Amino acid sequence: MKWRWRILIGVLLLVMIGLGFAGNYFYHYAVVPSEKDFLEGDTPGTDESSSKDSNEAWFKDPDNRDMYVLTSEDGLTLSAIYLPAETPAGKTAIIAHGYMGNAETMADYAKIYHDLGYNVLVPDARGHGESEGDYIGFGWPERKDYLQWINQIIDKNGPEETITLFGISMGAATVMMTSGEELPDNVTSIIEDCGYTSVNAELGYQLDQLFDLPAFPLMNVTSLVTKMRAGYWFGEADAVKQLEKNTLPMFFIHGDADTFVPYEMLDTLYQATNGPKEKWVVAGAEHAKSYKMDPEAYKEKIAAFLAKYDHK
Repeated sequence: MKWRWRILIGVLLLVMIGLGFAGNYFYHYAVVPSEKDFLEGDTPGTDESSSKDSNEAWFKDPDNRDMYVLTSEDGLTLSAIYLPAETPAGKTAIIAHGYMGNAETMADYAKIYHDLGYNVLVPDARGHGESEGDYIGFGWPERKDYLQWINQIIDKNGPEETITLFGISMGAATVMMTSGEELPDNVTSIIEDCGYTSVNAELGYQLDQLFDLPAFPLMNVTSLVTKMRAGYWFGEADAVKQLEKNTLPMFFIHGDADTFVPYEMLDTLYQATNGPKEKWVVAGAEHAKSYKMDPEAYKEKIAAFLAKYDHK
């Protein structure tokens, strides 16, 4: 009997070592900032190029923008681009980029809000662009960073400033996760474009799509590695649970041809929030491509939503 127990213990040790190796591999694959071969090069919010060269030139013009920085609760120096409105109107849009993108990828979206009279703040998420950090938070630790950006805008622009949040892809998940926090009354509305329901759901889906592997037990092990190395569990990063605490007006945008963040996630997100809400399904749009499908309609939809809800 002893040899059987020894074999069993040996097999269990090998399995644990193998799972530990796999967990570290997938942590580096998904959570450590680096070039990702599974991302499409032209995904808005990720790719450096803008769909309209004039928007990119405007956005990069140093005369049009300032750089803001803050120190996160855990000591990281975070960076953002700030574009003041041509005529001060007491309103600011804070815009969140996508996975492995940076502030410089958000020219088109910044221009939409700037043309509507908003000051625009576009942060680099931790681990992206000019911000410090050696891991990707998928919106969870970033929600606390966004609370700090919100407070910085109020401190700089005054207590009467109204603030709207916008995000695309991972940035959309970020603003949805921010929605469940205790926000100042200055924050009046939120718009998300193709965000995911939770990190567990999105990474589990990608594990199946990219590697044809089940979520259990690799997701659990990778989540443990992430907790040890980045300080959060995948299960914490849940946009649905955060939206259930939200009462702010929300506008949901998703393309029905999205296979990166599955279109089916839209209804789950939409049903979760408790505030006034609207949604727009963009026929034929792939992941984060709704703006490119119909820029004029995209701008009109956002302008109409903000006109209805973006006020104290």
